[in-house]
Amino acid sequence: MRGLVAEADSPLSLLGQLPGIYVEDDLACRLVAAFDDVLAPVFLALDNLPAYLDPALAPTDFLRWLGRWVAAVDDPELPDDRRRALVAGAMALHARRGTAGGVAALVELVTGVAPVIDESGGTAWSTRPGTDPPGGSRSGVVVRVPAEVDQRIVQIVLDGACPAHLPHRIETRTPSGGGPE
Repeated sequence: MRGLVAEADSPLSLLGQLPGIYVEDDLACRLVAAFDDVLAPVFLALDNLPAYLDPALAPTDFLRWLGRWVAAVDDPELPDDRRRALVAGAMALHARRGTAGGVAALVELVTGVAPVIDESGGTAWSTRPGTDPPGGSRSGVVVRVPAEVDQRIVQIVLDGACPAHLPHRIETRTPSGGGPE
């Protein structure tokens, strides 16, 4: 959490701006010095605002808030470097959300491993209202990742990245990249 910085000097001291008559008054000087102590962290934060908004430079506790602001995947177990990459790439990932490429990019950013995505890729419709679509109406996405990848975080990613109407599942694959184990 952000907090007070010990012995932080205000870059804009109110005490130095007091008229001469007030500088001689001890109470006025102590009161203005208290304002300087309170305002110093505010000035420091405002002076460094661009660094707070840059995912590569933001403090770790602020990065989590920044990630929520851009709707990045938020998991406390993610390492800082992956969380920073997710926050930095959030806008590009949102543009591809729901596509096979977007799901693959997001899973790779979160896990560090490129998944194999199998999707039905088809659609079905009927020219007559109220009738069943021709052919197989079952579509879905299968994401294959190595067994050592955390299945829980992949499931969280898929729940957020795949369209709500599209069934999806995770399969583990052997290290050689083959099929399910």
